[in-house]
Amino acid sequence: MEQQAHASVTPLAIAVLALLEERPMHPYEMYQMLIGRREDMLVKVRPGSLYHTVARLAERELVSAEGVDREGNRPERTTYRITEAGRTALKTRIAEILRVPAAEYPVFPVALAEAHNLHMPDVVALLRERVEHLDNDLADVEMMNVWADNSAVPRRYWIVLPYLRAMLAAEIAWIKQLIADLDSGALEWEQFDAISGHRTSEHEHTWPDPDHTQPPPVPRRTTRNHRDAAETPQLP
Repeated sequence: MEQQAHASVTPLAIAVLALLEERPMHPYEMYQMLIGRREDMLVKVRPGSLYHTVARLAERELVSAEGVDREGNRPERTTYRITEAGRTALKTRIAEILRVPAAEYPVFPVALAEAHNLHMPDVVALLRERVEHLDNDLADVEMMNVWADNSAVPRRYWIVLPYLRAMLAAEIAWIKQLIADLDSGALEWEQFDAISGHRTSEHEHTWPDPDHTQPPPVPRRTTRNHRDAAETPQLP
């Protein structure tokens, strides 16, 4: 039960707890800090979801209300502080994520797996547009990386930036190679009627069974399951 509770600490909850580990804050200040630090590149930050997350953390006694203040005619704001239980949950959840790769099921691989349902020129055009977006994201990360380095920000606070840069660069390179394979014909594609858009080529698969009806079983390793079942280290 305790491990499940820690697993329910969402990415946004991690960000909130990490901010409160620095000092007590009210939710609007948390929102400003997350946006100002560009952490919206890592987690989806919306005012409504942030306030809901803080309320959920308070219900679980991972944070506690410290006091209420008011500035001018603005509404009252409740300041929150992280509790010892919240500090433990934060450290444990970070350790779990660092330790075991989780199946996150991003949507791009799903689209790649089913891209053969689209006309090949359309796929090429869409991938080129994606590369443009990724190039912009990469330039943004590069700028942040230079800023952090020039501002003498301790490296431990921005080690995620080189990771993001490497992931973006790898995806851009991979997609560009895929586009080249499609353009050159090295990657065979489905054929579609130019007017109706309906598929004109039949599904062609080569199975090892005589009737060519059943695919071979896909190999699966069980190492991930063994890691998942391992005991989570308890941190102070």
